[in-house]
Amino acid sequence: MADGPRAAAPAKSLDVITIGRCSVDLYGQQIGSRLEDVASFAKSVGGCPANIAIGTARLGLRSGLVSRVGDEQMGRFVLEQMRREGVAVDGIRVDPARLTALAIVSVESDTSFPLLFYRENCADMALDESDIDEGFIASAKAVVVTGTHFSKPNSDAAQRKAMRIARRSGGKVAFDIDYRPNLWGLAGHAKGDERYVRSDAVSAHLRAILPECDLIVGTEEEIHIAAGLEDTREALVAIRSLTKGMIVVKRGPMGCVVFDGAIPASIDLGIVGRGFAIEVYNVLGAGDAFMSGFLRGWLEGESLETAATFANACGAFAVSRLLCSPESPTFAELSRFLESGSPYRALRKDPALNHVHWAATRRPQPASLAALAIDHRPLFEELADRHGQKREKIAGFKTLAVEAASRVARGRVGFGVLLDSTHGMAPLHLAAARSLWIGRPVERSGSRPLDFDGPHDLGSRLVEWPVSHTVKGLCFYHPDDDADLRSRQERELCRLHGAARSTGHELMIGIIAGRHGDLGDHTVAAVLARLYGLGIKPDWWTLEPQARPGAWAAIEVAVAAGDPYCRGVLMLGLGASEEALKEALRAAASCPLLKGFAIGRTVFEEAASAWFAGRLDDEGAVTAMEQRFGALVEAWHKARGPGPVM
Repeated sequence: MADGPRAAAPAKSLDVITIGRCSVDLYGQQIGSRLEDVASFAKSVGGCPANIAIGTARLGLRSGLVSRVGDEQMGRFVLEQMRREGVAVDGIRVDPARLTALAIVSVESDTSFPLLFYRENCADMALDESDIDEGFIASAKAVVVTGTHFSKPNSDAAQRKAMRIARRSGGKVAFDIDYRPNLWGLAGHAKGDERYVRSDAVSAHLRAILPECDLIVGTEEEIHIAAGLEDTREALVAIRSLTKGMIVVKRGPMGCVVFDGAIPASIDLGIVGRGFAIEVYNVLGAGDAFMSGFLRGWLEGESLETAATFANACGAFAVSRLLCSPESPTFAELSRFLESGSPYRALRKDPALNHVHWAATRRPQPASLAALAIDHRPLFEELADRHGQKREKIAGFKTLAVEAASRVARGRVGFGVLLDSTHGMAPLHLAAARSLWIGRPVERSGSRPLDFDGPHDLGSRLVEWPVSHTVKGLCFYHPDDDADLRSRQERELCRLHGAARSTGHELMIGIIAGRHGDLGDHTVAAVLARLYGLGIKPDWWTLEPQARPGAWAAIEVAVAAGDPYCRGVLMLGLGASEEALKEALRAAASCPLLKGFAIGRTVFEEAASAWFAGRLDDEGAVTAMEQRFGALVEAWHKARGPGPVM
């Protein structure tokens, strides 16, 4: 590391900025399959620096990324996901002349991961010095430069410029060697998973970078390429002769070793953290999660043993799961694992950890939600039949209802619809175009015991739905139901919960108890407690109005005990009068768990009957529903007020 005075460090608005690769990863979903035979793929943000930016953000650091993406759908996906993750995107340039890079991966076995890079003239490799903004780089405590972007003159110059700015402004420089021989032109296209090819030219190039680095991280093979030597200790000694920076050697299942000074006689004598025995599922992305964990400890002033433990644990999460950036743990998840461990060697099978991960990484939703429920399939069919209309007209009326909800929303967040596609997709397309929250039913309307529309395999149905749609299931369940009925309904709710989680959809479960038994202060709370005990943890509940405040208090206790990450409860209308519902909303408004309502027949039934009968035109129907829905929204906001995004 070069000596010499550094400027006094100004206040830093970011903890870390990563520089370099930023791609879209397409992971084959058929595990144990050749890439030739993969039939479907999961999409995520990828590339070492992009993964580290997301990983550190999830661990609580203020992170940013410097890279390029294409001016197309994949590039916009990257930018949108980075913003959702809380990564500063000031340094990401949209390149109109190039496409966003792609990486296509399959998991053939626990040792074979065929990987194709689509990086010919891609956006991120066009990074040059003009993309390095001095103010942005100087705003960070540290910058992370990465190996691949030293392989081309333009991107090499960009990273070196960022290193100079960082050091001049009192920041640190971390180097993730991230050696991909394929991306240095040392292996063919089919060898994207090759991790080491000796190259004197690459070694000479990397050695010139080491003196300017405060932290150097790599696998043993990456340490070899950086030093140009293939004995690990000799390579470490050679690197130490060039830099005073900290060296971290990743050793796979053995964890890591940290060297903060002279290299000892044995590499086993370096600083180590706790190790974790877990099942290896996919090693790709493990190094990026590892680096994220180490940076969290290093930049937050933890001991090196703690930083190494963070790194080892984050790497363990990554190798036990399929994807890269989506699998990076949050700090809540990491803390829980370090405090309590896991009974599962395959961490992806730990339901408690998975729920923390899901709840902490799902997309933001409005904290207050007013939904117009127009998913009443039998009712609309009965209205059309009664008035001699073809059922094809149902989609037309639902489109009018979506328009009414949209007029009330006026572009504001916190408004939505419960809406099915039984009689056509046009209403759903309109709701999406108007940026309304969408909940879609899967239950067979009115079924008891619970049954589902469509194919028996719920997952095959949900995989066709946009991930932004919330899956909604309504169940008529009373705690005094006979044991066989309860068992069947619980089995179906478990199946629904599993299907929604497997496809990445949020889940809303509705419980109606009062239709089939007494509704006391603890009736619904008892149902929720029972379902939580079965591992069913929906993102939302929809519940019928409760007669007394004590019932809402009991529901709050049940939810707090069962799932502190629950988004909340929406109140159902169940066809009650407008005045009765306004009173119910006012009575429950003091319950912080209640986030709004999902009400339908009270709003649309009268207008629908008149419209199907030909007594009301389109505009008249929209206006009538707009007025009723707007009145309920006004009553709710007066009682409670709109909330922030959660």
